Amino acid sequence: MRRAALTAALLAIPLAGLFVLLGVPDLDVAWEHQPSHFWLVLVSALLSFLLGFLMAEAAARRGDARVLLVALAFLASSGFLALHALATPGVLLSGKNAGFQIASAIGLLIAAGFAGASALPLGDAWSAAVLRERRLLLVSVGVALAVWAVLALGTLPPLDEPVTPEAARGPLLVLWGAGVLLYGFAAYRYARLYVRRRAPVALAVASAWVLLAEAMLAVAISRNWHISWWEWHLLMLLAFALVARSVWTEWKREGSSAEVFADVYEERTLGRHEELSVLFADLQGFTTFAERTPPDEVRRMLDAYFSAASPVVREEDGEVVQTVGDAIFAVFRGEGHEFRAARAGLRLQEACSAVPGRRREWPSFRVGVNSGEALVGLVQAPGARSFTPTGDVVNTGARLEQQARAGEVVVSGRTRAALPDGSEVEDLGDLPVKGKQRPVRAYVLRALPAGGGERDEGLRDEDAEGDG
Repeated sequence: MRRAALTAALLAIPLAGLFVLLGVPDLDVAWEHQPSHFWLVLVSALLSFLLGFLMAEAAARRGDARVLLVALAFLASSGFLALHALATPGVLLSGKNAGFQIASAIGLLIAAGFAGASALPLGDAWSAAVLRERRLLLVSVGVALAVWAVLALGTLPPLDEPVTPEAARGPLLVLWGAGVLLYGFAAYRYARLYVRRRAPVALAVASAWVLLAEAMLAVAISRNWHISWWEWHLLMLLAFALVARSVWTEWKREGSSAEVFADVYEERTLGRHEELSVLFADLQGFTTFAERTPPDEVRRMLDAYFSAASPVVREEDGEVVQTVGDAIFAVFRGEGHEFRAARAGLRLQEACSAVPGRRREWPSFRVGVNSGEALVGLVQAPGARSFTPTGDVVNTGARLEQQARAGEVVVSGRTRAALPDGSEVEDLGDLPVKGKQRPVRAYVLRALPAGGGERDEGLRDEDAEGDG
């Protein structure tokens, strides 16, 4: 709380400085330097774009609506700031243009809308809707930027004539009124998130919303090419720089954008129950092979195998959660996860058996696949955060892999029940599995029909019974 209060006090300093400059005109000296303006705004735009891009990528990987909306806020502000940079006299146009003059205020208002939306307590239905329409949202921002650029560059109505600061002040104050409500709400919510989670990125984002609200006010009431006018450019740069610094600090510690932005993820992203499939694979006889083989040869073998296996998982819309030694742990989510995981197992065996330069003495993979409900969430280990599924379905999948022989793919009854008609399997019966009181029905998967086919509903209840 003390840190949050100190941050709030520091954030009030630029606003106080703005009022001092306007109250004492002699201090608000003029300095007109077009190159400095162009590069200052362009650097702010690039920094905002980079943050938005990284957040959008993390949101897509983890299915988080809040981070996606924050990404849209940064991307929108980035685009309109770039247009404002191009408004610098002598860059593209010789004179002033209303479209470029007010582009930054419009961009900040659009960003405020996304910021406010990200601070709402989104339920599962709304989060799913936002994620489902993420491409539409991104395209909409891009279209808005393209339309604005065409109107401004073409000096087309209503953006064809320049506006005086006096004429623009009233409309810009109206925009600021809407922006301060949205940014203020967002800043309050993210500050509470920081207090609850002790999350540095959340505090940086809250600070950015405050600074952008102050920048909108300075846009409206400052005097062109005076210190008060330069202030709002610096406020925007400071807002994005604060977030970038916090993200960079977390990145050095965590090493992944998906984990860096965990500070501001929705609660459902941090831990939720989900139907999925897991795939485990390791090399049978690896310990013996490694004992009698030079380390360089062992490394070459692992590199060759993993280089062949990882693309297979990605092509089946799965994610390699972890590789430890000779073992691979992958997860498949979404519609048809059972079929994709099973097919990935077969394709992995095929790809690794055809690795160029493969030697006869190299060990072969054995694969286990299981499906069911798991708790998917963030494992909070400072410096080693990771998103991983946990639960009985994961443990059972690992045990099934140990039941397979080299070159085989063993699937659980629940996975088998979701596979299409025509799947070639060998019934292993009910296998006793270490750590489970009830045996698990298992099958060796030999082949899958081309194109998927229809699910064999008759096997579902019988085979799924007793599976984890």
